Amino acid sequence: MKTACNPFLPLNVYIPDGEPHVFGDRLYLFGSHDQEGGDTFCALDYEFYSCPIDDLANWTSNGINYSAKQDPFYSEKRPYMYAPDVVKGNDGRYYLYYCLSGYRGEGGYFGPISVAVSDTPDGHYEFLGHVKNKDGSLMDRFVAFDPAVINDDGVIRLYYGTYYPFANLGPLFAPKMKKVEMRMFNKSKEQMKEKGGVMGPIVMTLEDDMLTVKEEPKHLLDPRKVGGAKMYVIPRHGRSFLGHGFFEGSSIRKIDGKYYFIYSSLNNHELCYATSDYPDHGFVYRGVIVSTGDVGLNGRKEPERLNHTGTTHGSIVQVKGQWYVFYHRQTHGSDYSRQAMAEPITILPDGTIPQVEVTSSGLSGAPLPRGEYSCVRCADLTNGHMPHGSNQDLSGFPMITSKDDERFLTGLTPGTQVIYKYCDFSSNTSLSVNGRGKGKLTVYIDDSYIGDLSFDNPNWESQSLALAPGLSMKGKLAFIIGEGELELLKFAF
Repeated sequence: MKTACNPFLPLNVYIPDGEPHVFGDRLYLFGSHDQEGGDTFCALDYEFYSCPIDDLANWTSNGINYSAKQDPFYSEKRPYMYAPDVVKGNDGRYYLYYCLSGYRGEGGYFGPISVAVSDTPDGHYEFLGHVKNKDGSLMDRFVAFDPAVINDDGVIRLYYGTYYPFANLGPLFAPKMKKVEMRMFNKSKEQMKEKGGVMGPIVMTLEDDMLTVKEEPKHLLDPRKVGGAKMYVIPRHGRSFLGHGFFEGSSIRKIDGKYYFIYSSLNNHELCYATSDYPDHGFVYRGVIVSTGDVGLNGRKEPERLNHTGTTHGSIVQVKGQWYVFYHRQTHGSDYSRQAMAEPITILPDGTIPQVEVTSSGLSGAPLPRGEYSCVRCADLTNGHMPHGSNQDLSGFPMITSKDDERFLTGLTPGTQVIYKYCDFSSNTSLSVNGRGKGKLTVYIDDSYIGDLSFDNPNWESQSLALAPGLSMKGKLAFIIGEGELELLKFAF
């Protein structure tokens, strides 16, 4: 039987920016599509995976659901489709919202927002049109980027936008920054006159045709506050966006009559959320749901991140009474091969969501049972000073990588920790690790030293250790490199 562990999709599939939705008796993941070992964001066409709501380990797809070439605005300069969302319209059909972009994001802020339609959530989508104003012209107010959509009891609400903290540079740089904004967002001087500026999260409503503006776009949050300006505190609630300002990745959910706005913060590695009693204003920052480096958990600081971090983007969904957060992590030492991840979360009676840690357990929410696992299912991969971002040489860092049809860990040098959270070691008598290279690997379960494994072979070989029966019902398995340099393929217990 398959286990719904992280990453939960096939290991050669890279679906970042995931928007999870339940339609009928299936859970669907709508996201971008990265190429394994790719060199740019979202290099492949959309492929939407789904699973039965009573079997979260059985993810399948029908192949490519929609191609960028179907969009009339497709070009060699903007051939990629970024983070999408899908909503069920009032007519019962499914509508896909996305934006085109170019190499490594070039032209990604130019808009417009494109729409395609299908009779089924994971069927073949056909291009429908672009979001347009009432007069039929293209809607390009603010920054058309990362669309998210909700059918709010028959009202179609569209959210989008991005934010860069240019204002934090001070008034001296303001004129230069305005010119930077104009180039970055492809805006004229007249368009830059929007009250509050063109940046920040935006909300609007659409007609039932799913294309035409019904209520004009407006800022969801005060743009002077959204970036986490130093003086921004909401006195009545005592909460602040300080340190967790909006960057991108808008997502919207309605839970027990309250609206949850989920977004990627300026820290880039975390999904945050704000809540309101209203869909278009009044949002108050509530906290971090997940950080791909576990930053913030138990006071962990940015330099102490437990993984190479970069962008993350996702949302939350309820399946059979249990809530989950979906996000993505980095592989291949870049931000261009991102894997879908998920964790169970809890929404407390007061509406707050405690931050969860990155785990190997994933959707199962339970320790990995006895079996064989790819080593890339690690929750943490760190040498103690992991980087953030992709615009640097990461060849000296441990990473998840691939060659041919193998996915493995590479660059494991002394001090590197490879951690699996968590494993069920009851009734197991041995642990084997398949690796190559020359070096020593020390094994811990929780804080208990288990033993050392030595490798001296350029080819894959297995080394084993004996385990005491019933050692731990729920243990953290850690491989720590003691000497040399190793690559790890799989382990079994």
